[in-house]
Amino acid sequence: MSDEVTYDTAAEAEVMMGEARSDVADAPTPAAPVDGMGCHAGADKMEEAARAAGKSEVLDQYAKDYPQGPHDKPQSMCPAFGSMRVGMRMRRVATVMSGSACCVYGLTFVTHFYGARRSVGYVPFNSESLVTGRLFEDIRDAVHELADPDRYDAVVVTNLCVPTASGVPLKLLPSEINGVRVVGIDVPGFGVPTHAEAKDVLAGAMLNYARAEIEAGPVAAPVGGKSDRPTVSLLGEMFPADPMIIGQMLAPLGLAAGPVVPCREWRELYAALDSQVVAAIHPFYTAAVREFEAAGRKVVGSAPVGRDGTMSWLANIGDAYGVSAEKIAAAQNMFLPAIDGALSGAPIKGTITLSGYEGSELLVARLLIESGADVPYVGTACAKTPWSADDAAWLEAKGVKVKFRASLEDDCAAMEAVKPDLAIGTTPVVQKAKELGIPGLYFTNLISARPLMGPAGAGSLAEVVNAAIGNKSRMDHMRAFFEGVGAGDTAGVWEGTPNVREDFRAVQEKKLAKQERARKAAEMI
Repeated sequence: MSDEVTYDTAAEAEVMMGEARSDVADAPTPAAPVDGMGCHAGADKMEEAARAAGKSEVLDQYAKDYPQGPHDKPQSMCPAFGSMRVGMRMRRVATVMSGSACCVYGLTFVTHFYGARRSVGYVPFNSESLVTGRLFEDIRDAVHELADPDRYDAVVVTNLCVPTASGVPLKLLPSEINGVRVVGIDVPGFGVPTHAEAKDVLAGAMLNYARAEIEAGPVAAPVGGKSDRPTVSLLGEMFPADPMIIGQMLAPLGLAAGPVVPCREWRELYAALDSQVVAAIHPFYTAAVREFEAAGRKVVGSAPVGRDGTMSWLANIGDAYGVSAEKIAAAQNMFLPAIDGALSGAPIKGTITLSGYEGSELLVARLLIESGADVPYVGTACAKTPWSADDAAWLEAKGVKVKFRASLEDDCAAMEAVKPDLAIGTTPVVQKAKELGIPGLYFTNLISARPLMGPAGAGSLAEVVNAAIGNKSRMDHMRAFFEGVGAGDTAGVWEGTPNVREDFRAVQEKKLAKQERARKAAEMI
């Protein structure tokens, strides 16, 4: 009797076996295919290949705009998500991606998760089309097919890591087809450190295109018409209520809030460039700032956050526009009492470590401190820029350790050393905090998704922060409940003692140490 367990009669199906054909000559052995630079090559090799393929100018500009400093690039999601988000949020703008299928799949998933609900164009490739140049022709054909002026104002084409490393020349695409603008950008993971800065890559490219259109002749006016007051363009994605709040604070100065960059439609770019003053609410938009400065615009850093931030920001904006000291003082006196009231009415008590990769971490830290919290450490994945200097100086004067280009290890080390009442950070930081029994809040979804500016922002964080700090007893109860189930590779419920192979661990540690020595040696060559 057979011991095989079957569930249907599929195993009884007759299998027809073919016979070898003797009348066919041996086929010649095909030549080994020429492989394009693949994702597996590593950042250093891919950057080397990209430079050899003619992308040095792009990578040098990225290195200047987004300096990484002495440490490796911070850990974050694929940077192209940032630029993709900017394009997908714009009306009448089509998005085309060129990269490995797995990368594009992940990016489209994340984009739709964030509510884009729009299709993403994808131009596939293989080793042959990559190295023969056929991929560029396929991209060009796709852009021509998409360029319908009845549907789109612009088509954005993005090279991910592999096409960038292989030198796919998007700058050779036509600048416009049938009146539809074509914007090509490279957003490789080995050249753009964070998704926040990738937003700047596309925002800067669009501003550059729009500035050239303005210089060439008349352009479309804003849908709502031009403001009857001088405007201040706002640089950085914000909570939807924040631009309206900023507009209310600008009104006593005789000013109005201009468009928010990244914009939601193309003609807003013209209106943004028309503003004489730009507020760099988020300080990492270096490419966008370059375009504004090329247009002769003044750029003011920081933001109207908390009492001190609002007072200095209104003064700096007023000075940039030549507003009288009396008007500036009147605007300050109009809003500062309301901010003081909101801060005193919603105090925050506790020690908090703060980290993230959105670029607004320093602003949130200022607001927490003015609300009464003790914030000994702030880490941001973005680089230090001239427009974050005021915020960094204010925090450091309060005794805060500010870490630019902070890594996950930096953020976790600070949290473990401080042992705060609350850790605000990225997902892995929050996960590590909860493992230690420390309450945690995810920065992107729970902190940056709230108004931060002016009176409305002053009391916006207290409820969620105080509630999280109050969960300490629940965290202690959970740790006690799961005590003894192990951690790491011994986590879980075991019938016996986990079979830990220290010899395997030792061998693996030696391999990693050898790889690290080889990497350091290669850097010194």
